Amino acid sequence: MDEEKVVTRKQVKAVREKTTEGQEKMTEQKPQKPTRWVQIRLIPIWLRVILVLLLIAGAIAGGLTVGYAILGGGEATDALKWETYQHILDIMNGTNE
Repeated sequence: MDEEKVVTRKQVKAVREKTTEGQEKMTEQKPQKPTRWVQIRLIPIWLRVILVLLLIAGAIAGGLTVGYAILGGGEATDALKWETYQHILDIMNGTNE
């Protein structure tokens, strides 16, 4: 490592300013306090949780509709009716008439 770099890192930072007479003037910069990063949330956390839950519900409904209509060969709107799932539960429990 260069000695020049080590020396300049240890020295106080200085800025040269030209005065009106053309003379150079050395002024020391005061060390600045580190700025803290303050993040302002555009969407509050409680709203994010609700949005995620709504997206999950939408993905489930969309998946059921596509799966029932395309893979099952049924009506797409029947996938969201309670009677469809009641029928499936009846078959599983053996109470199918």
